Amino acid sequence: MKKGKVVSVNVAEKKGEKKKNVNIVQVIKGKGIPGDGHFGFMHRQVSILPIESIEKMKAKGFNVGPGDFAENITTEGLDLSDVRLGTKIRVGNDVILKVSQIGKECHERCVIYYQTGDCIMPKEGIFAEVIEEGEIKVGDRIEILE
Repeated sequence: MKKGKVVSVNVAEKKGEKKKNVNIVQVIKGKGIPGDGHFGFMHRQVSILPIESIEKMKAKGFNVGPGDFAENITTEGLDLSDVRLGTKIRVGNDVILKVSQIGKECHERCVIYYQTGDCIMPKEGIFAEVIEEGEIKVGDRIEILE
């Protein structure tokens, strides 16, 4: 599906930590989310993971939820499986993100890996750069533009 909604907006001061839902953030063009460990971090300014991926881990018996995989934005109803580099995504009214990385290589095992023995972010998460800044909040529409 090309449209969905934001179910959680998550921030943590350090990379590799579980993030906590803060309900609303301002994103800064070319930087990301102030106060987040990835703020200003090259092309990985904002991370996105579908709640459907988290639900798969829950179905395996793990006690996980939004932010536990260190994603900034947890979505619902948005299929990211065919997203390509350069794809633009609109969040809410103003924010435009551009997909800059699909998945990631985990050089160091994160907290969630030690808890579950697996992490879905490297396989099912995406990273984006902030092209147009603005506000992202829980309940916002999120859609793939191209």
